[in-house]
Amino acid sequence: MKELLKDFKGVLVSDFFPIYYSMECPQQKCLIHLLRDLNDDLLKNPFDEEFKGITRHFTLLLQNIIQTVDKYGLKERHLRKHHREVDTFFEEVSNTVYESEVSKQYQVRFEKNRNTLFTFLDYDNVSWNNTYAEHAIKLLATHRNKNIDFFRASRIEEYLRIMSIYQTCQYKEVSFLKFLLSKETDMDEYCRKIRN
Repeated sequence: MKELLKDFKGVLVSDFFPIYYSMECPQQKCLIHLLRDLNDDLLKNPFDEEFKGITRHFTLLLQNIIQTVDKYGLKERHLRKHHREVDTFFEEVSNTVYESEVSKQYQVRFEKNRNTLFTFLDYDNVSWNNTYAEHAIKLLATHRNKNIDFFRASRIEEYLRIMSIYQTCQYKEVSFLKFLLSKETDMDEYCRKIRN
């Protein structure tokens, strides 16, 4: 992975798989994955008021931020105002002495990921989740299962390139077919042309 991403200059949006921690670039951990884990552990510990408090505080924090995203998009100039709330959340979690094991585990997890949970507040157009990547992988898995003969080493790179273009078109809300027919090679330039 380090070799593959050695020239990568953006923000890596990923889940909590350990290999990503070794990457030397700005990172945004997928908050959907974290929310799923919090919800799963909340179901397993329904009477743990301490843990409910952590979960409630994190959920309210994220809801406030997502309201800003819904209103203004993923723009740093609007999102940076949430840094004070984020700092307050981390200070509260770090300075509290928890009794329950699940609360202690999340205290460690939040501290470990402190610098990667809200990276998107400092950049334009960086997602707070890796939903787009997961959709791309699902698309690949679906085609792999149906077209197993197609997946030879000589074809896979070409297929992945086309899939990447398709997913980028989906993300930018432009027609994949029209982009291909335009013979444009720069997606941003194509988007500028069609929107002017």
